[in-house]
Amino acid sequence: MTEAIFEFLVQLDDILWNRIGLLIILSIGVYLTIYSKFFQFRALFKLKTYIKDLIICAEKGKQGIHPIKLYFASIGGMIGLGNIVTVVSTVTIGGPGSLIWLWIASFLGMLVKYSEVYLGIKYRIKNNDHGFDGGPMYYLRIAFKNKILPVIVCLLLCIYGAEVSQFLILTDTVAGTFSLNRYLVIAVLLFFILLTSVKGINRFANVCSAMMPPFMLVYMALGIWIISDHYSDLPNIFSLILSSFLDYKSQVGGVAAGGILLAAHYGVSRAVYSGDIGIGYDSIIQSETQTIYPEKQARMSIFALFTDSLICTISILILLVTGMWEVKGLQPSEYVVSALKLYLPNVEYFMAVLFVFAGFTTITGYLVVGQKCAKYLNKKYGQCLYILYSVFAFIFFSFYAQEQVILVMSVSGGLLMVINMIGVFKLRKSIEFL
Repeated sequence: MTEAIFEFLVQLDDILWNRIGLLIILSIGVYLTIYSKFFQFRALFKLKTYIKDLIICAEKGKQGIHPIKLYFASIGGMIGLGNIVTVVSTVTIGGPGSLIWLWIASFLGMLVKYSEVYLGIKYRIKNNDHGFDGGPMYYLRIAFKNKILPVIVCLLLCIYGAEVSQFLILTDTVAGTFSLNRYLVIAVLLFFILLTSVKGINRFANVCSAMMPPFMLVYMALGIWIISDHYSDLPNIFSLILSSFLDYKSQVGGVAAGGILLAAHYGVSRAVYSGDIGIGYDSIIQSETQTIYPEKQARMSIFALFTDSLICTISILILLVTGMWEVKGLQPSEYVVSALKLYLPNVEYFMAVLFVFAGFTTITGYLVVGQKCAKYLNKKYGQCLYILYSVFAFIFFSFYAQEQVILVMSVSGGLLMVINMIGVFKLRKSIEFL
C-alpha cells in the first residue's frame, strides 16, 4: 500500500514539475520580467536605499512587526537544509547543467516573490493580536472570486507547513552524528520547535534575527574557501555545467530530450522549494509588516531570494569541485558533509550543529505559517488541531527514507505553486513595480 502511494506521488510530481509547473513558473516569470522592465536588475543595485526606506517607515508601537525583522524571518524560512541537503539532487540526479536552470528559476522567481508579497500586504486584514493576516488565501479570494480555492490552498499550506523532510534530515543527522537515541532527539526537537512557533511570527522573527546572520556567514565562508582551493579547476567545471545544460540528451537523462527535461525539473523545482517561489510562505510572513507600502517590503524579497540562490550555488559547486556529485549510494544529507570531510577533520560534528541552526529556523517558520492557515480555517480550534497534526506528521515521517519524504514536500509544493501562480497572474495589473 505504501509503495503504491509513493509510486503515485512520483507520477504526480513528474506531471506537476515536468509538464505544468515548469511551464507556469518560467512563463509567468518571463512575463513579469518583461512587464516590469527587468525590475529585479534595478532593485539588486539599490539594497542600501531600500533598507533605509524600510527603517524610516517603521515606527515603534505601530501595528505589525518591524520590517527588517521580517526580512530575517523570510530568510529563516528559505535558507536552511534545503540549501545544503535537498538542493544536492539538482546535480546528483539532474546533472551539472541543472545549476543553470536553478539560476534561471531564481532570477525569474524574484519577481514572482515580489508579486506574492505585494499582493499579500495589499489585501491583508488586521487581526486581534496587534498584527495582520495576509497571504494567498486573502488575495486568491479576490482573484478567483470564491472561497473554495483559498480553503484548498490553506489545507495544502497546512500540509506543507509541517516541514517533515527537514525534520527527518535533522533527526537523522543529530541522532547519527552524536549516537543519541532517536526517540529522544525527536522529542527534544519537537519541544523547542513548538515552543518557538506557538508564539507566532514575532518570536520567530526575533530568533531568526539572532541565528541567521552567523549561519549564513560561516557556511558561505567555508564554501568559498573550498571552491577557491579548486580555482584552477573552475574553468573546466563551468564548461561542464554549460555543456551539460546545452546537451540534448545529457549524460544523466539517458534518452532523447530526457536529459534537458530532467535538468530543468530538478533545477526549477529545487529553486522553487529552496526559495519558496510561488508557494505562499513569504507572502504570509511579510504581510505582518508595519509598513503600509507593499512595494517597500516586497522589494526585500528580491534580496532574500538572491541570498538563497547564492547559498544553493555554493553547495552545488562544493559537490562539483570535489567530484562528490558523482558518488552514488549516499543519503542527500551526506553529500556536502562528505565533501567537507576532505578538508576538515571531524567536520560531521560541526555540520550537525550547522544543520540544527539551518533546519530549526526553516521548520519553525513553516510551522508558524501552518498555524496561521489553520486559524484561517477555524479560528477557535484550528491552531490546536494543527499542532496535534504536526506532532503526528513529524513523528510518523521520521521513520521513512529521506527521498520519500522530500517527494511528499515536492508534490504539495507543486500543487500550491500551480494554484498560487494562476492567482498572481490574474491579479498582475494590481501589482506595481516601484
